[in-house]
Amino acid sequence: MNFKTLFQNDDRAVSPVIGVILMVAITVILAAVIGTFVLGLGDSLGGSATAGVTVDGDNTTDVTVTLTNLGTAESVKIVYAANGTSVSGNLGAGETLPMNRTGASVTLSNSRYFPTGLRAVAET
Repeated sequence: MNFKTLFQNDDRAVSPVIGVILMVAITVILAAVIGTFVLGLGDSLGGSATAGVTVDGDNTTDVTVTLTNLGTAESVKIVYAANGTSVSGNLGAGETLPMNRTGASVTLSNSRYFPTGLRAVAET
């Protein structure tokens, strides 16, 4: 029994099998990475729009909402908290909703807004 020839025949197939397994693994990983970029699957991971506002008032008379940071939003609107409909009436001169620039402000001077409450909603 010759030990040299016994192990020599079995060792030849090991290297090609490992090489094929590594090539398949690299191909699968590359296909996954390229597919993610091409199909835009990474874009769906974005969060909701965010913006910063300050509210000045005591919920009994005038309330001023000022847009301090637009963040990822295109605009910010003020809505009734109860039903989500947009506040549009009784705005001061030169005030518009939705607010779409930093520093824009809206003063709500009618007490009819306050029983249900208001929300600032960032829009994309």
